Amino acid sequence: MLTPSADISGTRGTLPRLKNLPRESRDTLFLLAVIAWVLLPQTANLPLWCSAGAGAVLLWRGTLALKAGPLPGKLWLIGLLGLTVAATYATHGTLLGRDAGVTLLAVLLTLKTLELRARRDAFVIFFLGFFCMLSNFFYSQSLLTAFSMVLGLLGLLTALVNAHMPAGKPPLLQAAKTAGFMALLGTPIMLVLFLLFPRMAPLWGMPGDTMTGRSGLSGSMEVGTMAKLALDDSVALRIRFEGQPPPQRDMYLRGPVLSSFDGRKWEPIPPWRHTLPASLEFAGPALNYEVTLEPTQRPWLFVLDASAERPALPAYQPVMQADLQWLTRQPITELVRYKASSHLQFRHGPLQPMLGLHDFVELPPGFNPRTVALAAEIRRDPRYAQANAAALVQVALDRLRTGGYSYTLEPGLYGRNTADEFWFDRKEGFCEHIASSFVVLMRALDIPARIVTGYQGGELNPVDGFWTVRQSDAHAWTEVWQAGLGWVRVDPTSAVAPGRTGAAQRLSAPQGFAGQVFGNLSPTLTAQLRAAWEATNNHWNQWVLNYSQNKQFDLLKNIGFDSPSWEDLSYLLIGIIVLASLAGGGWTLWERAQHDPWLRLLAQARRRLAEGGIDSTPATPPRQLARLVLARYGSTAQTQALHDWLLQLETQRYAASAATRQNQGQQLRRLRQQLRRLSWPL
Repeated sequence: MLTPSADISGTRGTLPRLKNLPRESRDTLFLLAVIAWVLLPQTANLPLWCSAGAGAVLLWRGTLALKAGPLPGKLWLIGLLGLTVAATYATHGTLLGRDAGVTLLAVLLTLKTLELRARRDAFVIFFLGFFCMLSNFFYSQSLLTAFSMVLGLLGLLTALVNAHMPAGKPPLLQAAKTAGFMALLGTPIMLVLFLLFPRMAPLWGMPGDTMTGRSGLSGSMEVGTMAKLALDDSVALRIRFEGQPPPQRDMYLRGPVLSSFDGRKWEPIPPWRHTLPASLEFAGPALNYEVTLEPTQRPWLFVLDASAERPALPAYQPVMQADLQWLTRQPITELVRYKASSHLQFRHGPLQPMLGLHDFVELPPGFNPRTVALAAEIRRDPRYAQANAAALVQVALDRLRTGGYSYTLEPGLYGRNTADEFWFDRKEGFCEHIASSFVVLMRALDIPARIVTGYQGGELNPVDGFWTVRQSDAHAWTEVWQAGLGWVRVDPTSAVAPGRTGAAQRLSAPQGFAGQVFGNLSPTLTAQLRAAWEATNNHWNQWVLNYSQNKQFDLLKNIGFDSPSWEDLSYLLIGIIVLASLAGGGWTLWERAQHDPWLRLLAQARRRLAEGGIDSTPATPPRQLARLVLARYGSTAQTQALHDWLLQLETQRYAASAATRQNQGQQLRRLRQQLRRLSWPL
């Protein structure tokens, strides 16, 4: 396969033992294994038919390599290619874009193995493999992905080096050592380019791909949707506090605010209907912290309630809405890090009744009649006929605490009147059921109320000191408007399950088989390993994925630039390239000077003779070359001069006198000059 004469098509035979396989079959199987390794991380992103088809083609090609069977003809390949292109178009609706392009790349890579006959075919596969390896980073830039792709890179380099080795059966370990040395030589170049190459928006952040990707909070809330996030244990964001962190129960990270209700779904009020001023006032000291936010594909920045100071993320230009939510001008499609400052003691919203508050007491007609009747019953009670909003909130919370309500992630499927079912029938639910039912009751009592979604709490990683907030920490709470106070946070979930918003009863996603086994053997060790791994990932995020333009300029400041700019960065990069080129040229000259000048002179003569049809090997001595010259061209003045020169070259090396040995450099210069003056019989 990997040699010029390689062709493994032939008659079928029995399966030989692996160690007895011919080189073509062995190299083919190794290359197929590398391709499978490169494609394996993509199975979660490729269509099912593509992953299954790629695996089937690789198995088919491996079987042919083992049996030395004939490869399929062109009609087979054209048919398979047409079928897979049609399937790609049917799946993605296009042949362009990231997802369709990666699917076609995987298809082409695997189908190319079915016509792997000569070394040129192998080269095409190598370069397709490199492209496919890079495409993994379109979907994930995690440390695990990077590590697996480094192994894939070494595998492809090993196969490439092996393809350039001479005939025979050189061990793959020898090619792997050469590939590793090549990768080691390229590491300094990679580091320089990483540090100094201008930061540009990654390909995976291009428009059209921004609304696909990982799970997270939604811009709307339909009862039953947030429970899905509770089963997702992936990291949503990390927080590092400056100084003492707040109590876990006070860590509310604000996201979308939902105020419009159609009976089933809660959505934000359209921006053009925002008529209430933020009127944000603070009390107490500010809390400074830094957030590392995973890609959300949404234009939301999460900050602790509440922050009036713009989070430090200039590239995204955050803007605060009237409901205190921070929005960016484009979706967060890559890992970002920003500093923020919040006050946990604050007041916002109008202090006196105004027209815009009517939007927060609207209820769709015909929904939840029993909840509306409950509100009317409470209002008829003489104790609450003239009660203010704070007293009525307390009535609802007392009902949650003492009415037999429970917190569960599996409350079953709710029907049309979700609030009625929660208050009177099921009496159990997740935070979204509780918050939605609470707001419906408040509005039925003619009290402005709305739902706030985001994240609550988190867990401290003892290894690196960061607070890790997971998707399972997604939460929904409420805000109730009270005269003289404005919007006041009320978390009805705390009335049902107080531990949910504290440290006693944090949600955790179900563990896989390995997690259950190791967790049962040693829960403490499992927690420590998990914390160490997440701290390692966090360092990867901080120092690699989040290496931004600002960090580049900070690096220039550290090495002496007063006010670094793009021009300084370009000059420094060009200067390093020039210095590296000069160093490489100097090393080449030094290496040439270290080689045996006598051997270089003999090699020049051998090359000239080869042009005249006299073949030889590096082991052919000058005396033998002299005889070959006379045998080929006869005894003429030209050939005799060349014959004598070759004998002098051999004498200078092997039969020189003591005086000649002291002037070897001078003797070699004389022989070199004579070689240039010779008339070659060509």
